[in-house]
Amino acid sequence: MKILLTGSTGYIGRRLLPVLIEDGHDIVCLVRDQRRFDWEDFSDSFLQKVKVIEADLTNPESMTDLPTDIDIAYYLVHSMSSSHDDFSSMEAQSASHFVSYISQTSARQIIYLSGIVNAQDLSDHLLSRKNVESILRTSPVPLTVLRSAIIIGSGSASFEIIRDLVEKLPIMIAPKWLKTRCQPIGVRNVIEYLKGVILLPEAYGQTFDIGGSDILTYKQMLLSYAKVRQLKRWIITVPVLTPKLSSLWLVFVTSTTYSLARSLVSSMKNEVVCSDSRIRDLVPIAILSYEDTLRLAFDRISQKNVVSSWKDAIGLDTLPKDFMDNIQVPGHGVFTDKRLREFDRPTGQVIENIWSIGGERGWYFGNWLWRIRGVLDKMIGGVGLRRGRRSPHELKTGDALDFWRVLVADKEKGRLLLYAEMKLPGEAWLEFRVKESPGRKILTQTATFRPLGIWGRVYWYAVLPFHGLIFPKMAKNIVSR
Repeated sequence: MKILLTGSTGYIGRRLLPVLIEDGHDIVCLVRDQRRFDWEDFSDSFLQKVKVIEADLTNPESMTDLPTDIDIAYYLVHSMSSSHDDFSSMEAQSASHFVSYISQTSARQIIYLSGIVNAQDLSDHLLSRKNVESILRTSPVPLTVLRSAIIIGSGSASFEIIRDLVEKLPIMIAPKWLKTRCQPIGVRNVIEYLKGVILLPEAYGQTFDIGGSDILTYKQMLLSYAKVRQLKRWIITVPVLTPKLSSLWLVFVTSTTYSLARSLVSSMKNEVVCSDSRIRDLVPIAILSYEDTLRLAFDRISQKNVVSSWKDAIGLDTLPKDFMDNIQVPGHGVFTDKRLREFDRPTGQVIENIWSIGGERGWYFGNWLWRIRGVLDKMIGGVGLRRGRRSPHELKTGDALDFWRVLVADKEKGRLLLYAEMKLPGEAWLEFRVKESPGRKILTQTATFRPLGIWGRVYWYAVLPFHGLIFPKMAKNIVSR
């Protein structure tokens, strides 16, 4: 069958795609920027079953090349981390444009992954998801909605937040929402359900809640994690932490951004427990327990095999949609700090050092200064350093890397280009190039800053002494370690 997959570069879409290919389907991936598609993750035989089309659901003019001869469409579009006040209207707009398109196709089913919305007083994000459901139902194509509880898996936002809290805090003073019940589900089960409802007549026009085998409070989830990791943890809940204070608390303790923390906290006031279990009869799968899901996540992490992460998502509050257009570093109206370093060791070793930068390995010199910069960024609402990296040794275009975003990761040409996601009065790039000529090998390390107004210039001259301290030693250690 021919399947249209929206959100193919997102957390769920990246994991669903290879499963659909393995089942023999032909997949059309709708992406906003083809450069973010993970071409290198698939063999040539797999890629023969995939067609990538660039389109933006908020712009119907960009959707003219989408095929009409499809059988199924997955709608996996949602911006959990967006801080834009009008994100709900943008999501409604995208859904409406999608309906206009899908109504002109031969599609027999739309499959939408939503969130459990059984409560009356819903958060803005859950309300937006429910509204998208209503819009998609206006299509003549039968809609199947899977309303998911909290998704747990390697790289998921919920898992990473739980991991940060339990690993870092022996004693937690926590808000009262930790007493709210939920029904976490493993990402593996989510993928199985998404696949299992394909062209299932009993699923046409239906809405199903999907969850795991355990109903737990958030406090129990944290303590269960501690049990799996063999850690002793104590949690004290207090009523005084407001949603805003709770969001700030998550920001400073975990790797999440403020916008995502705010979304999660506002959603945690609602119980996310399945209201029925009809899906289990229609799609009989082995439902994982919460602790089994945690163990599987750690297996993935230990094997350095995290397929996708919430950190890879591009939030509208962080970067523009066309951030990949910044691949060409400007040469005018900018400040630059360029360091050249010759080396004698094998070029491949130096490139591997570059590709291992950030995360747990750090930045080769002055890591404590980088950490201070990350804390300062967190204090003003930035992403900070706690996102780390998806893999300790591999980088892909679009990856999050501490408070940078990977624009170019070309090992063959020895070029790594990073774009700053920290809060800045301007734009910043950090580029590494390795060039080899007869009798000479050179590492070029270039920091580029395009200031915005007078404060941008003040910022550059304020950090310049730190550049003089950090960057020469950084380049030296990259080529010598």
